[in-house]
Amino acid sequence: MVIKWKMKKLWRKIMLKSVIFLLVGFFLLVKGADWFVEGASSIARRLRIPSLIIGLTIVAFGTSAPELAVSITAAVKGSNDIAIGNVVGSNIFNLLVVIGMSALICPLSVKPSMIKKDYPLSIAATLLLNVLIMDQFFTGSSRMILGRLDGVLLLVGFGFFMYLAVKDALKSRAENLCIQEAETVIGYSMGKSILLSLVGLAGIIIGGDMTVNGAKEIARAFGLSEALIGLTIVAVGTSLPELVTSIVAARKGESDIALGNVVGSNIFNVFLILGLSSTILPMNVTKTYLYDVGLLTIVSILVYIPILLRKKIGRVMGAVMTCSYIAYTAYLIMR
Repeated sequence: MVIKWKMKKLWRKIMLKSVIFLLVGFFLLVKGADWFVEGASSIARRLRIPSLIIGLTIVAFGTSAPELAVSITAAVKGSNDIAIGNVVGSNIFNLLVVIGMSALICPLSVKPSMIKKDYPLSIAATLLLNVLIMDQFFTGSSRMILGRLDGVLLLVGFGFFMYLAVKDALKSRAENLCIQEAETVIGYSMGKSILLSLVGLAGIIIGGDMTVNGAKEIARAFGLSEALIGLTIVAVGTSLPELVTSIVAARKGESDIALGNVVGSNIFNVFLILGLSSTILPMNVTKTYLYDVGLLTIVSILVYIPILLRKKIGRVMGAVMTCSYIAYTAYLIMR
């Protein structure tokens, strides 16, 4: 009886610690995202670089830092379900919830470059992931695996994305310097902008890590599987920086950062995170993930249709996307 009471007391202590981690993590995420968007926008204005490029690169990579840390750590420890589920689940969450909730707050306008190049590249990354994990259909292998060669191919894709982003940034900067050289830039100084971005990024990363740790402990206390944790708790937790950053950007009228953050993060997650993880240590892929990667591909294409046709994502579409994710989560739990 005494042992049972002590175990119950210990369980409550662990739960309390996990909840505190969760709440503090949320606070750091919110404040960090606010500062990061302010700093990144100010840097973009001072360097005459479009906000879309900042959203696709600096903001996207900064908010994807938790996914990078979690997936590489999980891959090294042999927790392939968490490593892969984190990326696939995060990308689905980004598309349906992050874009959906941002559009609910403020309809998102879409730039032509996003329609013609950036978003199609994120779809291409997802299609490549489909091909790479389906080894058994091409080689007759009894198992699916993301090997080192697959990792190198994904890293090459990431290099190509960075080349296009840097090329566009330099071109846009040159054009804007010619047009706006006589204009005075209103905003923070470069030093303060960089400091604000770094402090915000630190808050995002630390907050994301605390949130994930708290959520994982709570999930394990209720006996959830590692695959379900990877696709839901960990995926949502590591995507909270994207969610908070895009919502803050949408409220400030920075549609380019809100949307660019998601698209850049999804490209970053597939090309760099899975590329690095599988290059460091080949990862076995559970057959269950065929459905989730396939669903990610379908969702990517379906979200692209209104972007292509209407050049924006409105509140109704945002509500449909958010509700779709709730349905997907229910399906995962039942599965």
